[in-house]
Amino acid sequence: MSELHLYNSFTRRKEKFESITPGYAGLYVCGPTVSGESHMGHARPYITFDVVQRYLKHLGYKVRYVRNITDAGHFEEEGREAIDKVSEKAILEKLEPMEMVHKYTSMFHKGMALFNCEEPNIEPTATGHIIEQIGMIEKIIDAGYAYEINGSVYFDVPKYAENFPYGKLSGRVLEDQLETTRELDGQDEKRNKADFALWKNAPPEHIMRWRSPWGEGFPGWHIECSAMSRKYLGDKFDIHGGGMDLQFPHHESEIAQSTIANGHAPVNYWMHNNMITINGKKMGKSYNNVIKLSELFSGNHPILAQAYHPMVIRFYILQTHYRSTLDFSNEALQAAERAFISICETRDTLAKLQFDAAKELNQELDTTLINYINECDDFMNDDFNTARVIANMFLLKPNINSLYKGDFAKFTIKEESLNYLKSKFETYFSAILGLKPLDAAQSEKLDQVLSLLIDMRKEARKRKDFAASDLIRNKLAETGVLLKDEKDGTVSYTLE
Repeated sequence: MSELHLYNSFTRRKEKFESITPGYAGLYVCGPTVSGESHMGHARPYITFDVVQRYLKHLGYKVRYVRNITDAGHFEEEGREAIDKVSEKAILEKLEPMEMVHKYTSMFHKGMALFNCEEPNIEPTATGHIIEQIGMIEKIIDAGYAYEINGSVYFDVPKYAENFPYGKLSGRVLEDQLETTRELDGQDEKRNKADFALWKNAPPEHIMRWRSPWGEGFPGWHIECSAMSRKYLGDKFDIHGGGMDLQFPHHESEIAQSTIANGHAPVNYWMHNNMITINGKKMGKSYNNVIKLSELFSGNHPILAQAYHPMVIRFYILQTHYRSTLDFSNEALQAAERAFISICETRDTLAKLQFDAAKELNQELDTTLINYINECDDFMNDDFNTARVIANMFLLKPNINSLYKGDFAKFTIKEESLNYLKSKFETYFSAILGLKPLDAAQSEKLDQVLSLLIDMRKEARKRKDFAASDLIRNKLAETGVLLKDEKDGTVSYTLE
């Protein structure tokens, strides 16, 4: 497969990727709701779409990757509809909403950095785009597909379904939704059970609120992604990604409101990664099996047998095709750890191989190795199949080891083949899969810990807690790290 094909969730088939503007690709991925710490379930979509945008760039596309931050709204359409998740959690934590948002956004960014996920080109926030959301809601009202009641605005789903294929993405049938949707507090004002909120009137106790043509309130969850994707990628763009759990109601609602506001469907290709389960059960608070990223990295969780390195987690996720269910277990992660170490060893061995013209050329081996590495292109072009890429890396291992020291040590492959193999393997390992060897990744992590300790010492000195300051300095000195206080107030360190 020489050209990129991807599975379009909307049409339910693999399609050749053709960007709207040749040479350019627009990608929008739904980001986190920063009302709490990111967990393992968040790791999969962001690692998945990090690889997607990496591979698009590898193919030569200039990619604009947009991933939002939900820092307002996101009340449940199938739950307590009038409660803003961000505002509610801020009250529980006794923090200002934006203080809490900053806290969890920072934690999310640190987690993504440890996973070696590249930063998006644009990371817009819901609170930074209230005007755009209000403007889009006004267009939908003017088109006759939304209505205002008591300061809230709702999208008229049955009217939309009369003219457009509502439910095509998720496979939901509107009649079934009307029959099965639960009666919820505060929803009796809606004309239809299936209607979803574009804007909610803010009760007096609600902290986060903005002025609008309908009174003070706050935006719904779905409208933010439609407004921000339109602003930064245009009213029609190439790829929209996210977890499979977002197909309904979030992405289905996005399609509906954007279609009315823009006059056409907003996206050419919809991509969805499958879920992570834990020992066969869906990850969820009710099962007490949600594992936060910090718990994964520290091992501090009842169901974890050990701490797991971020690169092991990334490798573990990429070992399975993104559209397949991924079941977590300690055994599976420990196996992934061993496998990743093995791949790193193969990379190191390949780097040591040198062409020796005195050795006998083994043409069959030459052809085998080049075929294995070239097949990786076909696998990635077949809906980003990282699992098969990694499988081929394992097939390369015994042959590379034999060339280095084994049955084939007296043989060689062509010099141009060896250089090509080295370059291609490294491209897949580092640039496309985004992996880093554990020693390099561990070194970066230790640098971050050291930086944190230096900051803690500076804070202790500011508080005149010289006992704590000296303790940090002396303990670091015992490990060979020397701290020096400069006249300008900065602190430098050297490693012995």
